[in-house]
Amino acid sequence: MIVANFVNGESVAAEETSPLVDPATGEEFGRAVVSRAAEVDAAVQAALDAFGTWSRTTPGERQRALLKLADLVEARAPEIADAEVRETGKIRPVVLEEEIPQCVDQIRFFAGAARALGTAAAGEYLPGHTSYQRREPVGVIAQITPWNYPLMMAVWKIAPALAAGNTVVLKPAETTPSSSVLLASLASSVLPPGVFNVVLGDRDTGRLLVEHPVPAMVSLTGSTRAGVEVARSAAATVKRTHLELGGNAPVVVFDDVDVDAAAAGIVGAAFYNAGQDCTAATRVLVHSAVHDEFVAALVQAASACVPGVDFGPVHSQAQLDRVLGLLARSSGIVHCGGKRHGSAGFFLEPTVITGLDQSSELVQEEAFAPVVTVQSFGSDDEAVALANGVPQGLASSIWTRSAGRAAALTARLDFGIVWVNTHGLVASEMPHGGFGASGYGKDLSLHGLEDYTRVKHVMIAH
Repeated sequence: MIVANFVNGESVAAEETSPLVDPATGEEFGRAVVSRAAEVDAAVQAALDAFGTWSRTTPGERQRALLKLADLVEARAPEIADAEVRETGKIRPVVLEEEIPQCVDQIRFFAGAARALGTAAAGEYLPGHTSYQRREPVGVIAQITPWNYPLMMAVWKIAPALAAGNTVVLKPAETTPSSSVLLASLASSVLPPGVFNVVLGDRDTGRLLVEHPVPAMVSLTGSTRAGVEVARSAAATVKRTHLELGGNAPVVVFDDVDVDAAAAGIVGAAFYNAGQDCTAATRVLVHSAVHDEFVAALVQAASACVPGVDFGPVHSQAQLDRVLGLLARSSGIVHCGGKRHGSAGFFLEPTVITGLDQSSELVQEEAFAPVVTVQSFGSDDEAVALANGVPQGLASSIWTRSAGRAAALTARLDFGIVWVNTHGLVASEMPHGGFGASGYGKDLSLHGLEDYTRVKHVMIAH
């Protein structure tokens, strides 16, 4: 099995390939092509050739195409799930029942949003002159997606970009290309050739795409390190950038909660997708009055989770080694987990750690694994200081029965998303994006669509 590029409506091979490994077994099951300059050039040229026509389609035409794509994704869900599970190790029912339906909804949302972009009313803002604004597509968009949600992150990027009239060259993570290629193949039956292209490859492939002179914008979901590199490279040709980077979400638990219910909810948000989620509930901050009771409940809920049943493996041997290294260097108290689970695949036991201070590596660095740290606080001010005391600013949550406290703290937490008495849910209509080292720009919502447009002022003298 060799997964190939999908360019200009066709599957396109390349000479170089890299292995594809099933994280649940650790075994190679196929290969994917690795694109170099010639392949990247061909994909970008296809997108550029298609832009002139696609950018002039009406919002209604783009809506109809995206609605057809959503129907195709829904109809082919089992096939897409097979590709996703094989390369990520995810739990198949979760992909089928939760992730793919979300993707379908998100495509349908942007199909409708294509016809709902608003702007200031036309008018005479200077005497004798009429002004109005145009929202226009940006151009060819270079998009790079991660391995934790291959299909969903592709949808988050291509749906608003295409809805706005742009054309796309998408590079998925080199270890998880299949669902993106399948998505492009499905799209080829409803979109003109060259509108949505996929090139496969490694970091060098990504650099070639980012540095290519044609794309007008680069959109990346990935690590903070990758975001810095992309921003630096894009600056050389003054490309726009849209960066959704790492998270390190605090979960602030007050002493008025239902301890068992809150612990169960937080464990679900912490270990979903094996904790490989930039919004995962990783840093639990608990009021000192209920600290010990809450830790006991958290450990009980975490210990009940079974790797391979409740969540899948971490993505690779390298990721497993990295997390085990973080745990080995930690001076905290491991209440459960902390070790590899089994001998096949890259599974890690659900892990809860206490006794860490704010400067600890496990607190400051995103584990991206089924690992939860717990710290204690005594006042609202201390809780806010601990929550905000990391470079990342993507997501957070507050757990309390006090509506007043929740309202006050949502304004003080320096994160792009604040949940109250829940964690990790997304809605197509609401923006997703962070602050600080978590990047800038919004996915989902009308804000996500606007990010893929440019605004032009037109003034007419009369």
